[in-house]
Amino acid sequence: MKNIFLAFLITVSSLGFSQEKLTEGVVTSKQTMSTDNEELQGQLAMIGDIITTTYFKGNKTRSESNNFMTGSTVAIMDNDNNQMFMSLNNQSTGKTYSIQPMEPSEEDMENVVVTKGDETKNVLGYECQEYNVEINKDGVVVKMDVYTTDKLSAISQQSAMMGTDLNGYPLYLTMNMNQMGMNLTITQEVTEIKNESVPDDKFDMTPPEGYEKTDKLQGM
Repeated sequence: MKNIFLAFLITVSSLGFSQEKLTEGVVTSKQTMSTDNEELQGQLAMIGDIITTTYFKGNKTRSESNNFMTGSTVAIMDNDNNQMFMSLNNQSTGKTYSIQPMEPSEEDMENVVVTKGDETKNVLGYECQEYNVEINKDGVVVKMDVYTTDKLSAISQQSAMMGTDLNGYPLYLTMNMNQMGMNLTITQEVTEIKNESVPDDKFDMTPPEGYEKTDKLQGM
C-alpha cells in the first residue's frame, strides 16, 4: 500500500509540474505522412518519420529536422524582432535561405480560416485546445485539426503563419489535402518536452556559409 501511494504522489507531482509554463527547453516531435495512392505511399515509406527538434528560450525558437530524402531544414523565429529565418539543404534545390517578417501578409490570411473547436486532448500531461483550420490556395484545400497548449513559450511555424487566430503551441495536429486526385494525410505529434537550458547561439540568424538567399523557400 505504501509503494502504491508513493507512485500515486509521483504521478500527481509530474502532472502538476508539466502544467507549469516553460520559457526554455527542447521539444521533440514526429511527423508521419500517408496516402491512399499506392505509388506515392511507397515513396512516403522510403522517407519514413521526420523527427523535428525545437529549441525555445523566451520569445525565440529554433526548429531543426534532417531526413536523407527531404534534406535538412532550419527555422528560427524571433518574436521580439518579428523575423523568421529559414534554411533548406536538399538535392533538388541546393543550399538556400530566406529572412522574412513573421507576421503573415493580408493576402495569405485571406486564404486561411481558423475556428476554435469543442474538443481537448491531453498530450504528455498538457491539456490542449482544438482548433480547426482551412487553407484554400492555388486550388488546393488543406484542412487541419490542431491541438495547442499555452504552457510553452515556443513559437510554431503554424502559429506564425496564421497570426493570433491560432493560440498556443501545437502538440498534436493532423493535416488533410487532396492534390491531383490523391489524398494525403500528415500527422505531427510532440513526443518529448524537456525543461533544460538552451544556448543563445541557437538563435543566431547569420546565414551559413555557402547558402544562397531566396525570397521564399520552396516547400516551407
